[in-house]
Amino acid sequence: MSSVSRRSFLARGAALTGAAGAALATGARAAETSAPTGPPTAPGAAVEGSDLATVQPFTGAHQAGILNPAPANATLLAFDSLAADRDTLKAALQALSDRARQLTVGGPVPLLEVDAPPADSGILGPDNAPDALTVTIGFGASLFDGRYGLAAKRPAELTDMPTFPVDHLDPKRSHGDLLVQICAQHRDTVVHTVRELTRTVRGALQQRWSMDGFAGAGRGPSPKNSPRNLFAFRDGTANPDTTDASLMNQLVWAGAGEPAWAVGGTYQVVRIIRMHVEFWDRVGLTEQQNMIGRVRDSGAPLGGTDEFQDPRYDLDPDGKRIPLDAHIRLANPRTAATANERILRRGFNYHRGFDDAGQLDQGLLFVAYNRSPSKQFVVIQNRLNSEPMTDYVTPVGGGYFFVPPAARTAADFVGSGLFA
Repeated sequence: MSSVSRRSFLARGAALTGAAGAALATGARAAETSAPTGPPTAPGAAVEGSDLATVQPFTGAHQAGILNPAPANATLLAFDSLAADRDTLKAALQALSDRARQLTVGGPVPLLEVDAPPADSGILGPDNAPDALTVTIGFGASLFDGRYGLAAKRPAELTDMPTFPVDHLDPKRSHGDLLVQICAQHRDTVVHTVRELTRTVRGALQQRWSMDGFAGAGRGPSPKNSPRNLFAFRDGTANPDTTDASLMNQLVWAGAGEPAWAVGGTYQVVRIIRMHVEFWDRVGLTEQQNMIGRVRDSGAPLGGTDEFQDPRYDLDPDGKRIPLDAHIRLANPRTAATANERILRRGFNYHRGFDDAGQLDQGLLFVAYNRSPSKQFVVIQNRLNSEPMTDYVTPVGGGYFFVPPAARTAADFVGSGLFA
């Protein structure tokens, strides 16, 4: 598809939204400072009524959608840039942030002239509730090629995601110039946001691939229990504490060695992992638990009684209780030497119906954040390449992306540092 100039992109955007853009932006700036804020409910938990008013601020030091608990629904939407030049790309990124900010705050949909295109698709009605919506924007390595003069701004470790021995990556579901992660408690909020953002940048950014995800419901027995993946095991138990700012600086937020504009951002790893559920369902429960290293029902490490117990590998050096090649043991050996290799996981389940062979197309939309892919994610993945679980999963897509710091003010936009 041909590239688009800044003039044609701006003209198309003006024709689409007319005077509504200014009205929405003004309302969003006011609402973001006055609307009630707070964390979403537990992952997957239903929300009703006033809970729809929950706002996750778009502005700040770090983008939303990383540290806050994953809500019930998500879509990952990858784009390729069609912008003909640097100014057009800048205009598209600014428009993307402006519309995302409006949607995360919510508010009444402006009424335009009756013969003008509506300011909003209207699928949520005349008032867009924020619904804990987050829009997280990341950049792929390809954005830093020769098209826009951004090569010197490329984050230090941003590359295309390599193909690991267990991978069968589909190019149609991999990589991209941008990745937008959209999360909210309700599916219609996510669908509405996808629709509004894509029409906002149409002509400058072309959709490359998308994946819908959902979180398992908070089924207890405790509100702190992790939701289950589609192999029925709890997922995310060993995540680092997101309330520990020092730990997040150590494991998640990029710092020294990065271009100045990237400091305070993070590397996002996305893996679309197909789970061969029919094959898995024929495996005995004991073998399943040994492959994972946990009790399926409680989530406790084998030999334990509680999901969050330390597995105490030091008391089981020969793997008699938890096999040496169990997933949890390889993913997080819990040693002093591996403490800095931990990553922050924020994944979702997915279901895409059936494939051409009549097999269920289900799996894990793995999303993780880390300060250094080479020292964290890649090290972990290399340990997992030979685990028994590889017979039951196939990574089929995804990519590496760099998620910059958030827009600092209502007039700022995500990625503005690229153009400074």
